[in-house]
Amino acid sequence: MAETTTLQVLVRYFAAAEEAAGVPEESLPAVATVGELKSVLLERYGDAMAKVLASGSFLVDGVVSRDDARPLGARVDVLPPFAGG
Repeated sequence: MAETTTLQVLVRYFAAAEEAAGVPEESLPAVATVGELKSVLLERYGDAMAKVLASGSFLVDGVVSRDDARPLGARVDVLPPFAGG
């Protein structure tokens, strides 16, 4: 019998993203891309997260991304839009 391994991705939330999720971080079953993660987060957290994702971004391997096709690694940070200049 072959063993199956469920990969996880650590998702960390900041500011409004944390408020929408209700937790500072969580492990989710691994998803392959930013776009797939967005879908999972919208399904789990609804309108509150939709507002964050509409203008927020993701930090993947130390690089800020809004590209739905960007592959994910073991950790991703969900960043709300930031004000400032």
